[in-house]
Parts: sequence; C-alpha cells; structure tokens
Amino acid sequence: MKLSEHKDLKTAITDLPVKEKDKLLLRLIAKDKVLTEHLHYKLLEDESDLDDRKETIKADVIQLIPDLKKLAAKDALAQVRKMITSVNRFYKITKDPIGEVELKIFVLSHIPLEYKRSTFGYRDYGFLFIAYYIKTVEVTINKFKKLHEDIQFDLSTYLNELLKRIYDSKLASAAADVHLPKEIN
Repeated sequence: MKLSEHKDLKTAITDLPVKEKDKLLLRLIAKDKVLTEHLHYKLLEDESDLDDRKETIKADVIQLIPDLKKLAAKDALAQVRKMITSVNRFYKITKDPIGEVELKIFVLSHIPLEYKRSTFGYRDYGFLFIAYYIKTVEVTINKFKKLHEDIQFDLSTYLNELLKRIYDSKLASAAADVHLPKEIN
C-alpha cells in the first residue's frame, strides 16, 4: 500500500499530535537498519565521518586481498560480492555518488583477477566471477558518466588504469564481448 494512494491516511497522519508522530516514526525507523543508519549519518555525522566510512571500506578491502589470492573462484566470488555490497550499502546510507564510484573503482582495481579453478562440481565459478566482475565494471562506468565533468576528470585516471588492467588480463575477451571501452576520455 502506497501512501500516495491514500490521501485521507496522509491527512490523518499529519493531524496526529507531535508526540504520537514521533513515537510512530521511531517505531518505523527501527524496522529498517539502512534507514536508521542513513538518518544517523544525515543528522549526526559530518564530512569527516564520510571520509572515515570510505577509509574503513578501503582498509577492509586491503585486508582481504592476501586471502583472496589463495581462494578458489567460488569463494573469491562470494568475497568480492560482499565487498561490492558494502559499497552499495555505503551509497544507500550516505547518498554520495562520487564516493560510490570511487570505492567501486578502488575495489575492482585491487582484487585479483585469476583464481584456482575447482576440479569438482558442475558450475564454472571462474566464468561466473568474470561475468560478475565485468558487469560491475559496466555499472560503475555508467555511474561514472553521470558525475560532474570535473569529478570525471579526477577519477578518469583510476578508471583508465582499471580498464587497462582488464584488457591486459584473461578478462580481455569478456570485456570486448560486452563492448567495455579500453579507455575513458
């Protein structure tokens, strides 16, 4: 049920006493962890906290890199998905598109591109890893293109390094198949 479809409910809510509205609002917020964290960020944090959040994610990625190199493709895929999910959560909380693109480029640039293949099993997790990685790069490029041109200029070097890394690896054919650019101007 959408609130916009029930104009009388919307009116009834706005007519509630402030104390009762506050009580209902707090109950609703408590049910959604991302909303709770977003409100905490918006109301109680400042610019330095945004930088701290970015640095925490970067530190977590750097800490996981040595372990990723030892994993099979299946386990590496799970870890990389967790890293990208943490960046997506960062965006949901902070609504910072620049930080999201910056962090995704950082994560994608630091994770290894080759993993041990499993000799047993019916799924080729190496292929699934490549597909996920390339799709994430595509999404990141699309978000990059929506940023202000000054920000694009600042981040283009890092994105071009990422693209060069992809085209210098075994992922080159998969990147070419989806028409991933070799360079961003």
